[in-house]
Amino acid sequence: MSNSQQPAFLLLQDGTFFEGKAFGKIGTATGEICFNTGMTGYQEVFTDPSYYGQILIMNNVHIGNYGINPADQESNSVKIRGLIGRNLEEKFSRYQATDSLESYLEKNSIVAIEGIDTRSLVAHIRSSGAMNCIISSSITDKVSLLAELDNVPNMDGLELASVVSTDKVYEVGDKNAPIKVAVVDYGVKQNILTSLAERGAFLKVFPAKTSVDEIRAINPDGYFISNGPGDPAAMPYAVSTVKELLKDGKPFFGICLGHQLLALANGIPTFKMHHGHRGLNHPVKNIITNRCEITTQNHGFGVDPEAVRNNPDVEITHINLNDESIEGIRLKNKPAFSVQYHPESTPGPHDSRYLFDEFIAMMR
Repeated sequence: MSNSQQPAFLLLQDGTFFEGKAFGKIGTATGEICFNTGMTGYQEVFTDPSYYGQILIMNNVHIGNYGINPADQESNSVKIRGLIGRNLEEKFSRYQATDSLESYLEKNSIVAIEGIDTRSLVAHIRSSGAMNCIISSSITDKVSLLAELDNVPNMDGLELASVVSTDKVYEVGDKNAPIKVAVVDYGVKQNILTSLAERGAFLKVFPAKTSVDEIRAINPDGYFISNGPGDPAAMPYAVSTVKELLKDGKPFFGICLGHQLLALANGIPTFKMHHGHRGLNHPVKNIITNRCEITTQNHGFGVDPEAVRNNPDVEITHINLNDESIEGIRLKNKPAFSVQYHPESTPGPHDSRYLFDEFIAMMR
């Protein structure tokens, strides 16, 4: 019997139960359930470190039909805990592809389930909110599944960035470049680094818990704080780092988790969102230019809108046109700004890449 014929089960924390078919590794996976609205770019999504610890629903009906290409990796491994789909495809057609989705998931020890009514499941998450879940193709009864699920920690309060961060300092780009950037890696995506290097910056990438003195020692022209997984409020070490780096008065750019850390460093609290923003089609308005952009997003936490509006030192630069959540801020008294979304947009439209240009211009 092939994996695609073997039964698999999905149980949510609120008792919602689905039966489907196994795909990828035979076994059990647990984590917080979330959904991505993108129609493409599944490999970049799977390897985005910001998804660490999560079970991902891909909304599109067919996932895997263009196979796997090593060039599409955003990190060195798959970061999702498990995958849920309507049709997860073993066969593929793309001349650049080197592997099938099922083989790729097996090699990365990722448990998946297909044959799920993902429209119904996503509607339930949108209504009931994010929660933990379990996928299994090896445990067959609900009682055992529920017992296993009860042991899964909630994402609220979890510090995960240091788990996915690099464990050693490394460099990206030309050492002779006119601009030097210190990158603090809380789960950075490869194409974020590429976007900076392509614009003439030399990058030195530091592990999450690097001391401020070591970061400052390279005398960079600016600081970049990356995206990453987990609860930003559970990262006092990172908030302290950001506060100290801001004292230097150098250009500062934060993305996603970096946006939340900039807010926390300025007394603005973060909160767990009802079901988060994940996909490549989220509309955002740039208040400064009065233009809109379609953005790539992946976050389950946000910054407190009321606290931002009441902070005299912080200006809102971007808002989400779906729910009016805060998508971008900048400090009035320092050259520091951040956005909640991923402007490198792999996958996604390139509407937001001007933000890298603005950061480079600030450093010049």
